[in-house]
Amino acid sequence: MHWFLPTRGDSRDVGPATTDRGHDAAALRRRPTLDYLGAVAGAAEQAGFTAVLTPTGSGCEDAWVTCAALLDRTQRLEFLVAFRPGFILPTLAAQQAATFQRLSGGRLRLNVVTGGDPVEQRAYGDFLDHDARYARTAEFLDVVRRSFAGERFDLAGEHVRVEGAGLTTPPETAPPIYLGGASGPAEDVSARYVDTYLTWGEPPAMVRGRLDRVRAKAAAVGRELRFGIRLHVVSRDTPEEAWAEADRMLAGMPASAIAATQERFARMDSVGQARMTSLHGGSTGDGARSLEVAPNLWAGIGLVREGAATALVGSHEQVAERISEYAELGFDEFVLSGYPHLEEAWRVGEEVLPLLR
Repeated sequence: MHWFLPTRGDSRDVGPATTDRGHDAAALRRRPTLDYLGAVAGAAEQAGFTAVLTPTGSGCEDAWVTCAALLDRTQRLEFLVAFRPGFILPTLAAQQAATFQRLSGGRLRLNVVTGGDPVEQRAYGDFLDHDARYARTAEFLDVVRRSFAGERFDLAGEHVRVEGAGLTTPPETAPPIYLGGASGPAEDVSARYVDTYLTWGEPPAMVRGRLDRVRAKAAAVGRELRFGIRLHVVSRDTPEEAWAEADRMLAGMPASAIAATQERFARMDSVGQARMTSLHGGSTGDGARSLEVAPNLWAGIGLVREGAATALVGSHEQVAERISEYAELGFDEFVLSGYPHLEEAWRVGEEVLPLLR
């Protein structure tokens, strides 16, 4: 069970998590200072979470720097650091990861984000299209994994070329690699190169086929994967309290922010984002319950937030039941979050995690 670090800012209200576009001041009342992020990380650690996912994007603090700064403020918490393979050379990424592993005592996990917004990608100088980005990711991960294994090697790929690559001091334990994506190329790269395949919180009936397909692709190349899912949580003592909170969150989403966010989604080439958007269609509906797309699964978060767009809403017992159902589908890891992330880390840790145990 993992938690999330809000490195763009935090609030009781929902807003974008990674981009500098679609700014909503109400969703950023708490600035992502080192003290605040340290408090969230400390709460997650003490509440019983294994790691915290730290996002990457133009609107949030750099994940590598942030997580390195938080090492001394935690003891056992692991850091799932998100980064984009097109923005850093693979041998350097392997070197950074190896250094982090040694200095942290093995507390690193790597979340490779191929990217899904062409406008944001171009702002960073990346002009590859969707499938080419995944082809580059495959070559990038080939170099990283071989570097972790202590090899010295050459590689001449379409997007990555190295000569005499490798690490002088490979990590004693290679950090696990995570990658998400709903497209065929994303599944193919995951099957060959990653340890945990991530999905956003789709309804069980919608995500079941993907797990079966990726599992089969991995088996075809002699590998087994773990599976992880990203979900928000609105967990309260009673279902009525939880849905009242969802209604409050929905009412706090400005129409202008919803329109700007949906316009941004329309230009993206992310298959996963398109699947998330299909759950709500850009409409607020008639209250929060009208956006319940599966038992206790609410799609309203995605009206103003990119990426993970659904929340488990209900009593603590209901939330635990839904998590257990996803586990029965084959999910091994859960990356959860709630607004605001400090208080909700305690709430979920104290009320939901014990039910799962």
